[in-house]
Amino acid sequence: MLVRLFDDRNREVLFVRPPQRIVSLVPSDTLNVFALGAGARLVGRTRYCVEPEGAVEALPVVCGTKDVDVAAVAALRPDLVLANQEENARPAVEALARQKLQLFVSFPRRVAEGIAHLARLARILGVETRPDVVELLRRGYREAAQPAPPLPLRTFVPIWMDPLMTVNADTFIHDALALAGGANVFADRVRRHPLQADLGREPAKPAGDRDTRYPRVTIEEVRERAPELLLLPDEPHPFGEEDAAVLRSALPAAAVAFCSGRDLSWYGARSIEGIARLRAQLAALR
Repeated sequence: MLVRLFDDRNREVLFVRPPQRIVSLVPSDTLNVFALGAGARLVGRTRYCVEPEGAVEALPVVCGTKDVDVAAVAALRPDLVLANQEENARPAVEALARQKLQLFVSFPRRVAEGIAHLARLARILGVETRPDVVELLRRGYREAAQPAPPLPLRTFVPIWMDPLMTVNADTFIHDALALAGGANVFADRVRRHPLQADLGREPAKPAGDRDTRYPRVTIEEVRERAPELLLLPDEPHPFGEEDAAVLRSALPAAAVAFCSGRDLSWYGARSIEGIARLRAQLAALR
């Protein structure tokens, strides 16, 4: 077996045999490995890798997603480390590379890209011809190719409360929302730097290589965009009734609904069922 692939950092990765000792630094990918029937090959995870419930608890926890313990990962002698450009801090990933560990770095920004990543992972694991994997991928591509429902709801999806943050069109959450029947009211809004510029209080400075996909916004901005729906996920910020009350008071004309943050933002296997759940949820609100 020789598998030659490029990850989402455009790094060439070669596998002469399927990896048998995997450390996942990404909750989505921990679930993906199990979904592909290779959960027994996982030897390490982050504290945020919590699915599939009942299966991951026995795995050693080596870190969080942002505070990767490089020495702990290396001590597990993995022949594959799954990382994500957005979720994992760059210095730690680069340190793992210097340890000569085999890294595969993902960065899907569309639901279809997440399914394509799942397919690449199936090839790496040598399970791409198994009937259950073939069917899983077929379902995934079919779900990602579903046309967006007509008459999308103008939707505000915050991802943090203080400061109030949201997403623009260049994000996985935006694409998941569109497939589910929501129109992101901040699709065109980039994050400006520094913070006072993002809040409209001073001129913006060049962003350089800093991420501009997650703008910090004011309640006034949200009100100006006139969303029909406030869709509140339970992660990364666990939006609850107290947050909803604050937003309702400022935007009384908008409906409010809670949803799973994992359905919105976990790529690969979770999105196959998650997008369908979101679509049904938004359809019930029309």
